[in-house]
Amino acid sequence: MPAGIGVEGAGVIEALGPEATGFSVGDRVAYIGGPAGAYSELRNIPIARLVKLPDWITDEIAAATIFKGLTAEYLIHRCVPVQADQWVLFHAAAGGVGSLACQWLRATGARVIGTVGSEEKIEIARANGCEHVFLSHDPDLAQKVRDLSGGVHVVYDSIGADTFIASLDSLRPRGSMVSIGAASGPPPEVNVGELVRRGSLHLTRPSIAHYTADPLEYQEASNRLFDALKEGSVQPAKITEFTLSDAANAQRLIEARKTTGSVVLRPN
Repeated sequence: MPAGIGVEGAGVIEALGPEATGFSVGDRVAYIGGPAGAYSELRNIPIARLVKLPDWITDEIAAATIFKGLTAEYLIHRCVPVQADQWVLFHAAAGGVGSLACQWLRATGARVIGTVGSEEKIEIARANGCEHVFLSHDPDLAQKVRDLSGGVHVVYDSIGADTFIASLDSLRPRGSMVSIGAASGPPPEVNVGELVRRGSLHLTRPSIAHYTADPLEYQEASNRLFDALKEGSVQPAKITEFTLSDAANAQRLIEARKTTGSVVLRPN
């Protein structure tokens, strides 16, 4: 301390540095990344981290959706572009990113198999567009996925240690494994020969930082997300609002898993 926290938000530009270009005072913008400090009423942020908001979207939806939505966007449109009728396995299909990604995958015509951590979340994943839903800790997960699909084209795995091998074993030859997190711990080290043995698999560990580093690509990706929201291909999660002065309470509720959807902090 002193330190700031928060890496996503939305607001209005009140002033620009002398060398800032491409934006004007009064523009409505959103951002992800850059220096931490989103828990604030006023802040400085590099202009390269800003994207312009369309008139129709509210600050609340933009702030609640921008990070998770852009994560879903780059995963399914740019990291491994998913095509209609391809089979996809998406872990944590009832989570923040998973909910948006599975909706979007359904809209593209992909066939989605989701996993969830409990029986209570199965219907949520189905509502998000999953044709089939399994528990992520099912010991027969890979076999069940292969029986349904003949092996999926892509796996998106945010769980890590507990599901990594099952994810590899769920792929068809030349399929793609996208490791995007480690909720259960780091994935095991993989001998590259195992990728050959399983059918010349592709393995990547992407970061949103590398998919939003170019300002033009960053804005184009954001526009793709905003279009999907406007068309209804993706429905934003329920939003719970707190004031900045109540941020500590909001954090406690999140940590206790007593909130659902997205949490937004508003100026006091």
